[in-house]
Amino acid sequence: MIGRPSGSVGYVKLPRRWVVERSFAWPGRCRRDSRHYEVYERSGESMLKISSIHRMLRWLNPDASQPPASFKYRSQNDVITG
Repeated sequence: MIGRPSGSVGYVKLPRRWVVERSFAWPGRCRRDSRHYEVYERSGESMLKISSIHRMLRWLNPDASQPPASFKYRSQNDVITG
């Protein structure tokens, strides 16, 4: 757990916030989990569990025929503000 720096007042950017944001974004990649379409809460919770299990299985046993997604860091010239 990452705590607040001692003596800080107000909002302080914590260093690993992206981990939490990424975890909340993963269910949104599944079409059915991106919005709450279910009539009952239990159905929505079940779909979240199923999509989480699917994500874990794909992480543990990736498809070797699919190339990994490309990723590159932004250069210093591509500064995005706002």
